Amino acid sequence: MEDVLDTYALPYDSNRPLVCLDEKPYVLHGDVSKPLPTRRMKPKKIDYEYTRNGYCAIISLIEPLTGKQYVDVRKRRTSRDFAEVIKWLVDDLYPSADKIILVMDNLNIHKIGSLYQRFEPKEARRLAGKLEIHYTPKHGSWLNIAEIGLNLLSRQCLNRRIPEIKQLRQEVTTWCSERNEKNLSIDWQFTTADARIKLHSLYPKIED
Repeated sequence: MEDVLDTYALPYDSNRPLVCLDEKPYVLHGDVSKPLPTRRMKPKKIDYEYTRNGYCAIISLIEPLTGKQYVDVRKRRTSRDFAEVIKWLVDDLYPSADKIILVMDNLNIHKIGSLYQRFEPKEARRLAGKLEIHYTPKHGSWLNIAEIGLNLLSRQCLNRRIPEIKQLRQEVTTWCSERNEKNLSIDWQFTTADARIKLHSLYPKIED
């Protein structure tokens, strides 16, 4: 916990950007009956019946100090998918960075080994060398700022039925673009000093 909190306290460095990663499953829902459009003084009417059109995974990357957020929608959530997202992060989102400080949870696919399952050893090693990984502790998902970004996405963009993965990708891409234009940084205020006071019961008891 303290390792992650100290990482969040680092000043902004464009050569060493701090990025948080998190993901969530998403169920694609379709309408059985066509919704009735909005009319003057009357809201859009949606029938309670719906269809399930399969599952997908939403992977979110957010840079807390600038507020930049990027989302990738994958058909599956496998080690290969994770590796491809890391390559996107390194080569497309931050190609000029010397090192990317990456905060994420301990999901079984969130490992350097996933890169070797997708790419040749030389490429996997290149990508791994670009990362400085800090893991949130078990049961400590609240420490991952990317979870805040996913909550915002869920409330502002995913709060309705989306039937197809293509439409989902279009919706989240538009949402991210509009948000990024506003430069809405995240003001994280919980520090290591705060943790030692407010969460003192979690620390081991030291006997003289």
